[in-house]
Amino acid sequence: MADTDVALPPLRMEELQHSPSSSSISSSSVSVSNSSCPSSPSCSSSCSAHQQHQQHQQAPPSPSSASSLSSGALIDPAVAEVACQEVLQKVKLRDGEEPEPEQEAEPPRPLANGTAAHHHHHEEGGAGAGKPPRIREEEDDEEPAEGPARRTQRARDVQSKQSWLLRLFESKLFDVSMAISYLYKSKEPGVQAYIGNRLFGFGDGDVDAYLPQLLNMYVHMDEDVGDAIRPYVVHRCRQSVGFSLQCAWLLGAFSSDMHISTQRHSRGTKLRRLILSEELKPVGRGRRQHAPALQVGPSREPGERAPSNPSVSLGNGLKRTASNPKVESSPEETVRLTPQREFIKSLMGIGKRLATLPTKEQKTQRLISELSLLNHKLPARVWLPTAAFDHHVVRVPHTQAVVLNSKDKAPYLIYVEVLECESFETSSVPARIPETRIRCTRSAENLPDCGVTAGERSGNVSTVPNYDNDDEAWSVDDIGELQVELPEIHTNSCDNISQFSVDSLTSQESKEPVFIAAGDIRRRLSEQLAHTPTTFRRDPEDPSAVALKEPWEEKVQRIREGSPYGHLPSWRLLSVIVKCGDDLRQELLAFQVLSQLQWIWEQERVPLWIKPYKILVISSDSGMIEPVVNAVSLHQVKKQSQLSLLQYFLQEHGGYTTEEFLCAQRNFVHSCAAYSLICYLLQVKDRHNGNILLDSEGHILHIDFGFILSSSPRNLGFETSAFKLTSEFVDVMGGLDGDMFNYYKMLMLQGLIAARKHMEKVVQIVEIMQQGSHLPCFHGSSTIRTLKERFHMSHTEEQLQVLVEQMVDGSMRSLTTKLYDGYQYITNGIL
Repeated sequence: MADTDVALPPLRMEELQHSPSSSSISSSSVSVSNSSCPSSPSCSSSCSAHQQHQQHQQAPPSPSSASSLSSGALIDPAVAEVACQEVLQKVKLRDGEEPEPEQEAEPPRPLANGTAAHHHHHEEGGAGAGKPPRIREEEDDEEPAEGPARRTQRARDVQSKQSWLLRLFESKLFDVSMAISYLYKSKEPGVQAYIGNRLFGFGDGDVDAYLPQLLNMYVHMDEDVGDAIRPYVVHRCRQSVGFSLQCAWLLGAFSSDMHISTQRHSRGTKLRRLILSEELKPVGRGRRQHAPALQVGPSREPGERAPSNPSVSLGNGLKRTASNPKVESSPEETVRLTPQREFIKSLMGIGKRLATLPTKEQKTQRLISELSLLNHKLPARVWLPTAAFDHHVVRVPHTQAVVLNSKDKAPYLIYVEVLECESFETSSVPARIPETRIRCTRSAENLPDCGVTAGERSGNVSTVPNYDNDDEAWSVDDIGELQVELPEIHTNSCDNISQFSVDSLTSQESKEPVFIAAGDIRRRLSEQLAHTPTTFRRDPEDPSAVALKEPWEEKVQRIREGSPYGHLPSWRLLSVIVKCGDDLRQELLAFQVLSQLQWIWEQERVPLWIKPYKILVISSDSGMIEPVVNAVSLHQVKKQSQLSLLQYFLQEHGGYTTEEFLCAQRNFVHSCAAYSLICYLLQVKDRHNGNILLDSEGHILHIDFGFILSSSPRNLGFETSAFKLTSEFVDVMGGLDGDMFNYYKMLMLQGLIAARKHMEKVVQIVEIMQQGSHLPCFHGSSTIRTLKERFHMSHTEEQLQVLVEQMVDGSMRSLTTKLYDGYQYITNGIL
């Protein structure tokens, strides 16, 4: 029975001659008669019959074989089908394909040429409805190699790929980075629409990290991408005022790259107008009575009724709602975005007016005056978008603001007092406390049951210097004797805040004021300064040096003690840099790349340190930057201390063997290695000492990423080294033969290896932002290609080690670095 041959009808023989002989199905097919369905009892007999057929493929079937078929015993068709399916499964396993599971919804049918007789309606309906079809090679190979069969095969391949994509999109590995990548690269509208819906499943913070990429795709890519993104953006705008404004600002900035005629009717401009029109109100939320958004002018008279919808504008010539019927009659929702827009507009207007003044002294005086006027309109339902928590702005200490170093423009740094709240949209705005009518003092002397004796109070008297003017803080002729207040010495609930008018300051009813001679104040200040390693002098040409050098904790305490809101437990101090005339979109791109690299190095456990600072793009020529606290530039260090970098470290942190110095040295190495890699990967230029900061813990950090990738100052490409590594940097690390210098090179190697493992995450951030952009960093057509090349994906680790050694050596010996520093000193006075 095992040697029994199966005769093939002439029609089937002709079909097999036209079928591909190399397919997996032809190697395992068994011919079965439609009428009698004869078959061998085993897989071996079936394969033997097919092999014999292949050997005599050109000859017609012999009569003897036909007679043997008619005289032989017939095998049950079900047994033959099982045998053939086993062969098919083995062939598929051999070719590395996933075997097809058995169908339970439909009983098996007789086979023809080894192909299961499945019908299309079985997959389109019933148990298989809604599921992507499987790949069925046996049916494909039965079709002719050309014509409709090839198109059918391609369609099935696409369906198979979509089924695998669906499994990926629904897996736990699918994150926002992958979603943005597929949304950008996919050309299938169905895939794009699915990812657009998938965005709703991610956290708001995760999506916000890629918000510039989403909005840039919305503005500059085709309609299918825009239609996929729009529902998510509109939904979030309905939920959040902050998100709405951020989207409106970014859409305006990205649309500025378009031609003016196209820009007016572009998709981005239309969405921006929709957001600013206040039509995107929260769905299903009742009307909310807002607290006064901004108060203009003096406080109301006693008994005067508060307006229901006060004026919200911060511009000049604005009036109260009570005298402005247009504002009064507007609906409640119209004040949802306006207060914050006007607050930001006021800050930008100050920067533009400062740029017209010639000297820093004049700019500083004008800045203080402008901020003093702004304080009359606070508190309000406004906030700093760079902060990480909800709050309301209550006061700007105008005398603390400083103008930063800039040759042509006037960026300025301000400190902002805020009160933390649950939601800046729904929480009530704090009441205004006029500065001229109150003072804050400790009332412990009036509360004997609090456990504070008179001796304890007299032994805990401190002095607070007056920094609220630009004159000398202390003068014997002007001061003589000063009355100072008691500090906070405990947090008992019975320790309250007393508010006094100006007249009560000199009242005879106040109990036992404490007097301290001016000589004692000077002595105590001298003792305090003696413990400070380095002090910065006030420089009219660089007024920010003293403000930046002051430790942040001391600054917070000092401003809080002089603030009418400082006694409130939710009081916080924030700072922000306002820039006008600069396009911060490149800064925003650098911030995203630095944040991604920071995440990569944390995941790979590489101890590199960087400090990405937040960037807020307001328009194509204005924005706000989060300052780095407790940090000064290397230029300011050299100018104020007149010391080398190593000597400054020794003066700040102690001798070579002290724990503080060793810790600061290690921090310097960790940060220097990280920023060396960043400068190499992003090709950061304009690396003079004014753009490199040093913080109080020894970390070095780079700022001002205005020249990255394909751009350089004046497009000269003068700085040719991979990164800036001066001899002073090497001295802090212990010299060329020091262990810390070798550690620096090892960290660079580890950081580069870790970064190239996640190269696609970094590259896609840059690649998407190149779409439709006219930024200088995307000049030329090779920006993305050269960025990928700098990751050296084809190098071994040994080759990467050699590369790092070469880059370090070349950067130390770079002549262009020294020449560029000299050029900056001659032209801008930067040391």
